[in-house]
Amino acid sequence: MNLFRILGDVSHLLAIIILLVKIVKSKSCAGISGKSQILFALVFTTRYLDLFTNFISVYNTVMKVIFLICAYVTVHMIYVKFQKTFDSENDSFRLEFLLVPVTGLSFLENHSFTPLEILWTFSIYLESVAILPQLFMISKTGEAETITTHYLFFLGLYRALYIANWVWRYHTENFYDQIAVVSGVVQTIFYCDFFYLYITK
Repeated sequence: MNLFRILGDVSHLLAIIILLVKIVKSKSCAGISGKSQILFALVFTTRYLDLFTNFISVYNTVMKVIFLICAYVTVHMIYVKFQKTFDSENDSFRLEFLLVPVTGLSFLENHSFTPLEILWTFSIYLESVAILPQLFMISKTGEAETITTHYLFFLGLYRALYIANWVWRYHTENFYDQIAVVSGVVQTIFYCDFFYLYITK
């Protein structure tokens, strides 16, 4: 653990809390891509299966449980509780365009060919593109609510801080995970695209 990793986790959690508070206070899911939220729930589910096999620390376990709960609560609010406010017409990104290549890549390029490792790799690859339905929705409608942009900003900050974390770990621990780093850089590039859209739209 280092400061960049902790700040990255806090930024990630803050992004999710901002989104949940926005939905609860406004009783609306307007401007939020349900498809992106489904992908994030899938990311956390496949990544945190080690909750049942490995104990790393109390911090690690608590954060994983919080992310899983928040992800499924968000999906429930979008598709069940506030379904009438959900803009399904503009949330039209086809998930198979992401899921099929990500699944194939996780089988081809992983650290070891075991079920847990393949699922972990799948989660890393999927997280790098999970925001695309949300960005597609913003570019399609040409607008984004202030709260939604705050949510995206903190998600982008989380990725940027994790890149700093990887740089720090490489220089202090000589640790380098090519799959996580490459996927993280790709994801950060997509958030740069969001900031471009935000400025121009």
